Amino acid sequence: MNQQFPEAKFFACKQSEVLAEKIATKYGAKLGNVITSTYSDGEYQPSFEESVRGLRVFLIGSTNPSADHLMELLLMLDAAKRASARHITAVIPYYGWARQDRKDKSRVPIAAKLIAKMLETAGATRIITMDLHAAQIQGFFEKPVDHLFASTIFIPHLKAMNIENLMIASPDMGGSKRAYSYAKKMESDVVICYKQREKANKVSFMELIGNVEGRNVILVDDMVDTAGTLTKAADLMIERGAISVRAIATHPVLSGEAYERIQNSKLEELIVTDTIPLKEGKPTDKITVVSCAKLFADVLKSVNENRSISGKFLM
Repeated sequence: MNQQFPEAKFFACKQSEVLAEKIATKYGAKLGNVITSTYSDGEYQPSFEESVRGLRVFLIGSTNPSADHLMELLLMLDAAKRASARHITAVIPYYGWARQDRKDKSRVPIAAKLIAKMLETAGATRIITMDLHAAQIQGFFEKPVDHLFASTIFIPHLKAMNIENLMIASPDMGGSKRAYSYAKKMESDVVICYKQREKANKVSFMELIGNVEGRNVILVDDMVDTAGTLTKAADLMIERGAISVRAIATHPVLSGEAYERIQNSKLEELIVTDTIPLKEGKPTDKITVVSCAKLFADVLKSVNENRSISGKFLM
């Protein structure tokens, strides 16, 4: 006798509609109907146009700036809570503001924790996200957090490429653990970039720890913002004798002149997921998108059916 599980409904924030549609399709469901009313001053109000009473609700939306994306998710969480949803899961493919995870100087906020509290206050009973910039952010929540890893997607993709003389690289010391994890799965060596920043998004000095001569290098990072670090690292590695340099980064923030930097750099390819949509009208010849929709759909189904998701973690 087949066990019957409660119905789950999926709703998308505007910035993640394309990914949410893919996730719902992979799950075998359809996106629910949300209408957003906007006032002339820019204030907006999302409205669920169908009942969610007593149901499990998955609200899908990345919280990359602008702050409107976060605000929309908060409003939808509050609406679901007030509509008597039984469980409200915030599915946040990219958890924005995560770089502010500690006080690194006087008189600054810990934005990552502030947002965690805001999400819980708004009504989230569970958080599902991927490749947090700092793993300890999970501890900012009192509710369950499922922290997925894009390595589940990237490792099979890299293995299918059959790259010879492969070497995994981290663009900074902070990403060394991630690089070593990838290297173990790919059975390759590791090289680390040591960098110093002049200020946020500005690298003043970079040096290579390790030998890349004659190797095909894969730089591994959780996100790419201005692409300054990745392109500088790629240029340095080619100068040091690398045959080719590719990069994988889970979250394509790609702000400022990032697209142009990548296009004009010695990077052969940048492989990203679709946690954040690429910007229209920008050069993307070197950018390959690997969808994370199936991973999220599988995890959401397991959550709804109260099954373990430990098999979805590679790192």
